[in-house]
Amino acid sequence: MKKAIKLTLAVVLMLSASSLFAQKFGRVNTQEIIVAMPETKEMQTTMESYIKELQDQLEALNVEFSNKLQEFQKNFNTYSEAIRDVKQKELQSLQGRREEFEQVAQQDSQKKQNELLAPIIEKAKNAIDKVAAAGGYLAVFDTSTGSLAYYDEAALTDIAPEVKKELGIKDTPAAPAA
Repeated sequence: MKKAIKLTLAVVLMLSASSLFAQKFGRVNTQEIIVAMPETKEMQTTMESYIKELQDQLEALNVEFSNKLQEFQKNFNTYSEAIRDVKQKELQSLQGRREEFEQVAQQDSQKKQNELLAPIIEKAKNAIDKVAAAGGYLAVFDTSTGSLAYYDEAALTDIAPEVKKELGIKDTPAAPAA
């Protein structure tokens, strides 16, 4: 009876020990996945046109400032003191508006990029979660963040190909080095 208990205990310990070693860990470079997504290319196109629009508005302000400055410099000697003061204040106001526009445009641009990027990140995360769950991975490490102090790359399974397949991304071979 004692032998049976010892034998059962030994088998249970061996099974639990082997199950610890059977756990799967994966790795994925989320940044690489996001860059490869077609939605990212669409986002970049949208951002380029949005930024172009802002740059056109800024350029219009710059042209207006430049024209008024040239007019002021050209007619400086013919202006009375009062008109000079008004024109200088007008130029300062215009320059202030231009600087304020630059700051607001930069903030709006960042906000727009975050708005457009959020659903892309969410879609990539959902695909990673789906692949990890289907593959039975205990944990998947994101190698793009660089937050891991050390990991044995060979011991971790790269799930990027499965995630790309889940997202419908076709791998394009890298261009040969020249």
